[in-house]
Amino acid sequence: MGGQIVAMGGLTQPLLLFALSLTGKDRPRVALLPTAGGEDDWGVMRMYELLSEYAEIDVVRLFGIPESPRNSIAAADAVLVPGGNTANMLAVWRVHGVDDELRSAWQRGAVLCGWSAGANCWFEGSVTDSFRAELDALHDGLAILSGSFCPHYDGEQRRRPVYRELVDAGFMPGYAADDSAAFHFEGPTLRQVVTSQPEARGYRVEHGAETPLPARLLS
Repeated sequence: MGGQIVAMGGLTQPLLLFALSLTGKDRPRVALLPTAGGEDDWGVMRMYELLSEYAEIDVVRLFGIPESPRNSIAAADAVLVPGGNTANMLAVWRVHGVDDELRSAWQRGAVLCGWSAGANCWFEGSVTDSFRAELDALHDGLAILSGSFCPHYDGEQRRRPVYRELVDAGFMPGYAADDSAAFHFEGPTLRQVVTSQPEARGYRVEHGAETPLPARLLS
């Protein structure tokens, strides 16, 4: 069946803590993969500020002369992928074999999670600004989950119309998440939508249809 995936529309601490709670550990070991943001030090420090009270964080860096990511990912209870450039991240991961390591982690039951690029990556395809600000379809995600994903559905003006246009034109159907919403999958199956704000929503988007899904507000 595989592990669990939490695909977030945007970054909120309650969604992050929900994802870590799925490990069942009081203080889980988290492999942080900041590749999409170019391993920016400010972004890494932000994750320490949000999560160091609740988890042991192991930063997996791939630029410069990297250490092998295999051991860090293999030992992790959860893998956290922040936002940034989805296409660049996937290319770097494939060069270093991280894509295979992430599939292995999911197969052994780890929790994979992230927002924006860190949510796009788990699906077959996604809507991304990796190539230009106007947004495009990306077709070569990791495909651990089927279909497509669109983050920032309420946070960026162009996300909703572009995703709807793409799906109506034949792009694979999938899911869209507001910035304070996340999709929780067990194995390949959607278990629930969770939100950190009462107005946030997650949607199923298909040709000619956009359906809001029932959501659970996190306490």
